[in-house]
Amino acid sequence: MRIDILTLFPEMCERVFTESITGRAIKNGYIDINAVDIRKYAEPQRKGRVDDAPYGGGEGMIMQAEPIARCFEDIAGNSPEKPYFIYMSPAGQTLTQDKVKELSERKHLVLLCGHYEGVDERVIEELVDEEISIGDYVLTGGELPALVLADAVARMIDGVLSSKEAVEGESHYNYLLEHPQYTRPPVWRGRQVPEVLLSGHHANIKKWQREQSLIRTYKRRPDLFKKAEVSDKEKEFVENFIAEENGEKD
Repeated sequence: MRIDILTLFPEMCERVFTESITGRAIKNGYIDINAVDIRKYAEPQRKGRVDDAPYGGGEGMIMQAEPIARCFEDIAGNSPEKPYFIYMSPAGQTLTQDKVKELSERKHLVLLCGHYEGVDERVIEELVDEEISIGDYVLTGGELPALVLADAVARMIDGVLSSKEAVEGESHYNYLLEHPQYTRPPVWRGRQVPEVLLSGHHANIKKWQREQSLIRTYKRRPDLFKKAEVSDKEKEFVENFIAEENGEKD
C-alpha cells in the first residue's frame, strides 16, 4: 500500500510518519507514505505560489487547478496503475470504518489537502475520484484529515498491527464499540478492576468483553448496534441488562 499526500505543508505531515505504529509500519515496509509539496509544481514565474483570487469575488484565495494536476499526474506517471485520488473536503462523504476497509484494499491512494477557501472545482471534476470528510466541521486545511485517513487505513494493512485480533477487537470494526480496558493496579482510588479480568479464565473473560461491548454500543451508539451482527440471545441479554439498570424489572 502506498499513500501520497499532496500538501502545502509537507513537514507537518512528515513528522507524524516517523512516530508510533505508522512509523514502524513504514520502517518495516508494510506501507509507504509520502508528503508531496504542491508548491514545487507552481508556474516558475509565480515562485511557489499556487493560489489566486476567486472569480466572482469573495473572501480568501483558491488553490489553482494546474499545480495540483501536475503534482498528481507526476505521481500517477510513476505508478503501475492509476492511483485512487481523494480530496479531503467537508463536502465529502463522511469517513467510516467501512470506508477505511474499502480503501485499505487499494494499492495506491493520493490524498489532496485543500487550503484557503478550497481548490478550483475543475481539478475535482477532471481528476478526483472521491471527496471524503472526517466530520461536520471545518479545519484550516486538509492535512489533519488526510493524516487521520492515512492512519486509519495503515492499521488495516496486514502486519502493521500485532495480529488480526488486534484489529477486529477495536471499536467500529464490526459496528461494535470496544469493551472497557484496565491495567495495574487492581484497585485505583477505590475503584476495582472487574473480578472476571483477574480470574485467568479466558472463556469467561471473552464472554464478559463481548457483553460489555454489546452494552456499550447499545447505550452510546444505538445506530451502530442496529448494524452489528448480534444474535437474538445477545439482544435479549442487552435489553434485560438495560431494563434492570433502569429499575424496570422486578
